[in-house]
Amino acid sequence: MKIFLRGIIASFLSMLLIFPVIASARESNSISSNPAATNTLAGTAALQKAIEKRLGITNDHGIRLGGAWVGDINELFSGGVHDADHFSANSLFQLSLSADGEKMAGWKGSLFDIELLQFNGQNTNGEAGSVQGYNSLPGPPPLNRTELYQLWYRQELFDEKVIFRIGKSVPTFDFNNVINRVPLNHTDIPAVTGLIYTPIFVNASLIGVLPGYYNSAYGLELTIAPTKQWYLSAAVYDGNGAQDVQTGIKVGPTLNGVYFYIGETGFSWLLGKNEKPGKLGLGVWHQDGPITGSPDLVENAASGFYLFGSQRLWYKDPGVNYSGISGFYQYGINNSDVLPMQQYVGAGLTGFGLIPQRIGDTIGAGFALSWLNQESFSRRTELMFQAYYQTEIIKHVILEPVISYIPTPGAASDLNPAWAGTLRAVILF
Repeated sequence: MKIFLRGIIASFLSMLLIFPVIASARESNSISSNPAATNTLAGTAALQKAIEKRLGITNDHGIRLGGAWVGDINELFSGGVHDADHFSANSLFQLSLSADGEKMAGWKGSLFDIELLQFNGQNTNGEAGSVQGYNSLPGPPPLNRTELYQLWYRQELFDEKVIFRIGKSVPTFDFNNVINRVPLNHTDIPAVTGLIYTPIFVNASLIGVLPGYYNSAYGLELTIAPTKQWYLSAAVYDGNGAQDVQTGIKVGPTLNGVYFYIGETGFSWLLGKNEKPGKLGLGVWHQDGPITGSPDLVENAASGFYLFGSQRLWYKDPGVNYSGISGFYQYGINNSDVLPMQQYVGAGLTGFGLIPQRIGDTIGAGFALSWLNQESFSRRTELMFQAYYQTEIIKHVILEPVISYIPTPGAASDLNPAWAGTLRAVILF
């Protein structure tokens, strides 16, 4: 299997040198620096548009159908737990149906969305002995699940300066989102990084309390964004995920007095004569109610602080496209005695369009370092490094080989360093 996976990656990298230029620079409109002020919908609606064109439909009346499939294969080259299964595969399917209230009924600034999720995967991170998770697709069991992923209503008020959302959503889209593109420039980059390890999507100090993929949760979010440079957001969500309740699988809300509260503020800027965009976000949170770390570790509440940010460091062709290099950073800490990780720091670099004639490709690397709960783990910290190359081989089809190195797997102190390779594919429709 090792030879098989290495052969795939080698063939794929060779293909990059001869594949015709398909990916192109994408120009994006400026958005608020707050992820919550920018709505996130699955996929591109390309399939819907193709069907409408085929049938001669010229008005979709605000209905949007989109989705995505994300799949990967993983090979654990060395290290991992005793008798580890060295090969694993994961598959995620999302389907979203949204309705624009303004287009449908003149209800300005309103949007409705319902989204389904199907995941089938394996214990990829557990086999490597990784507590943080070098692969973001598999989460807690069950690893085969069908769920109502999102069901919400979103409303913009006062010329988009006040926004609220109510229903079942994914808080990690709106809070602590270091990946979200940096605004304020006509050459915005689509995302800050393409790394796939779990802490890039949810700060490790928040794992165990913050709802997110694939355990979405019911809640209420409010964002005040008076300018495109500054925002203030606050939200309350179902907090039963802290007791290992799989909130993503639950169809209806749970109103039992256990809630997760979070607030965040941030701002963005343009630096230097080439107007290199940057952003910074700061947040605080509180989990009210029982938190279960293991059958023997339980506490009644916990709080924490986090920050994240990114900065464009260099433009290869200023004013022409977004090719160049950006950096990002993350930090988080909590006062919990039971959560698996109590402090986290991470950072990385991303190169955009650095290979000639492949302006849409990205390459990047990053590290994640977490301080582990000594009541649950004998190893004090887990350190992880990761590097990737991402390319759009045809429109809406993306391939990404990834290499991960975990010198100190946190599951046990006697585990040897782990090397793992991942080949991920993304299809948007």
